[in-house]
Amino acid sequence: MSDLLESKVLRQRIRSGEFTAPTSGLAAGYVQCNVVILPKQFADDFARFCERNPKPCPLLARSPGAGDPTLPTLGADIDIRRDVPRYRRWVNGECDREVIDLTSEWQEDYVTFALGCSFSFEEALLEADIEIRNISEGVNVPMYRTTSPCETAGPFHSNLVVSMRPMTRANAERATAICSRYPAVHGAPVHIGDPEVLGIADLFQPDFGDAVTIKADEVPVFWACGVTPQVALENAKLPLAYTHSPGHMLVTDLLNTDLAEGS
Repeated sequence: MSDLLESKVLRQRIRSGEFTAPTSGLAAGYVQCNVVILPKQFADDFARFCERNPKPCPLLARSPGAGDPTLPTLGADIDIRRDVPRYRRWVNGECDREVIDLTSEWQEDYVTFALGCSFSFEEALLEADIEIRNISEGVNVPMYRTTSPCETAGPFHSNLVVSMRPMTRANAERATAICSRYPAVHGAPVHIGDPEVLGIADLFQPDFGDAVTIKADEVPVFWACGVTPQVALENAKLPLAYTHSPGHMLVTDLLNTDLAEGS
């Protein structure tokens, strides 16, 4: 599918089962979200984990009540059971399978969380003519586990996971200024330069995603990453939970420009 689809049209295709692929590059201009679905008994602790760690876990929406599959602040017609192209099911902290529809698996105590995604600030960087290396090379962004601990909440604990985009020093400064306007989608970088400060031994061996080219005049620029709450979910070892499959995001009716402070 090469055409850029608006959010509602794309969700209709996802809901019908016609579209089950990654959503990167589609519905240009619209906010896409990471998704976590878990039983009500763990929901308040997960919300606190997000509140205590807003850089990696920027919480954009929570379902109105247990068992409610809607997210009205993100789109009037969203049904989280059917509007994500592909879901992962987690049992005792391990992903046991992927599904494309949660209707038959939905339970009345499920609570949904939608978290901001780097797609939003990447769009702003591209508009400023700042290259995003993983996009230009056609691979997934490299992501790394760090030695920096997040604040714990209940059973949820994790070290920070970061994503990396190499840039010149000048573009890194520009990217910092641009992304500072988007705190709802990870905000400014958490570190620029020496990866060992974060406990990263080898930039060409990412823990998630793919390695990218780093040119001689470039430095690595690190952002807090939305994989962090997924690692926290793994560590919590809940009996049952669901997330989106990587790259298969919830496409909302919010515009990326709506999230920019001062816009």
